[in-house]
Amino acid sequence: MSEQNLVFPARVLRGAGVIQQLGGICRELGQRALLIGGHQALQAVEPLVRAQLADAQVELVGSEWFGGETSLRQIARLGERAKALNADMIIATGGGKSLDTCKAVGAEHNLPLVTIPTIAATCAAVTPLSIRYDDEGNFYDIFPLPQAPAAVIIDSQLLAQAPVRWLAAGLGDTLAKWYEFRAVSQRHPPAGANEKSSLAHSLICYEVIAEHGPKACAAVRNGQPDQHLDQALDAIFTFAGMTSLMSNGAHMAASHAIYEGFTFCDKTREYGHGLLVGYGNLCLLALENRSDEELLREMMLAHQCAIPLTLAAIADLTAEEMAVIVHESVATSDMKNMAEPVSEAALYQAMARVEALAGSHF
Repeated sequence: MSEQNLVFPARVLRGAGVIQQLGGICRELGQRALLIGGHQALQAVEPLVRAQLADAQVELVGSEWFGGETSLRQIARLGERAKALNADMIIATGGGKSLDTCKAVGAEHNLPLVTIPTIAATCAAVTPLSIRYDDEGNFYDIFPLPQAPAAVIIDSQLLAQAPVRWLAAGLGDTLAKWYEFRAVSQRHPPAGANEKSSLAHSLICYEVIAEHGPKACAAVRNGQPDQHLDQALDAIFTFAGMTSLMSNGAHMAASHAIYEGFTFCDKTREYGHGLLVGYGNLCLLALENRSDEELLREMMLAHQCAIPLTLAAIADLTAEEMAVIVHESVATSDMKNMAEPVSEAALYQAMARVEALAGSHF
């Protein structure tokens, strides 16, 4: 039996206003905190963080931009910055790339980490891995980490203030847990309890989003958290995180392969991980030769969750750019997890089928 370590976050706080518990959490972890995040995230949370840490008598030793990419250079830079400031914990805020960068810094320097996602675009806030890129934004690797965050703060009041496209990205990425795990399972049936648990959690992800995803988008458009948003956030962070944790990350297929292909195009690289994965979900279903009825049903769910259904909704791509995207998608290790080998011609055909159905029904 191969070794499979399970690494979980120590604490996950959920609900409107839970950021008010940050001070007490940090007081248990150290005395000198370094806040790292994206520009907009820092603007949104730094006043709250400062107030919380002051009340808890924890010093905020610095506030740093994460650098724009989860790259080796930025991870090394921030590690040196944490060392120079004698920080004994990191507070990470922002989206997936920011949180992944901070998780890598924390793991490499053995610093406890608190994550505060400001967009619900991925489950990065809870997972013990970092998806790394080169400095230009091209996919580099998936880097497993020996530790998960010490605490995760999923504040629905904060997340409800983000643009709906980022919730849509989280919904697309989380739906992929079911579509991809189901596809992978055709070739590699779940063998042990961990994999079976992961498959079960991926189905929960799908069912929760099918019920609550569209209304959660409405809540974010209104800027007001409600039960539907809380349920959707549980799917994006908790159940999606459990899927990844229990499967040891071995559940990705065409949806993520297509996303990885998109990262090789300047026009699509920054569009949004989960939005591109969400489009990839539809292509995966087409690659599996699922019926028009099923594909249209899943396209309707994607449409109600603000996930793009066509390439034109993503970018105006030339034939040369499409050729690069398709070639790189098919070459990924994730695409090789599909039940049948996927050729470039098959992917072009799947994309064309999705385009045709979207054009005639939406």
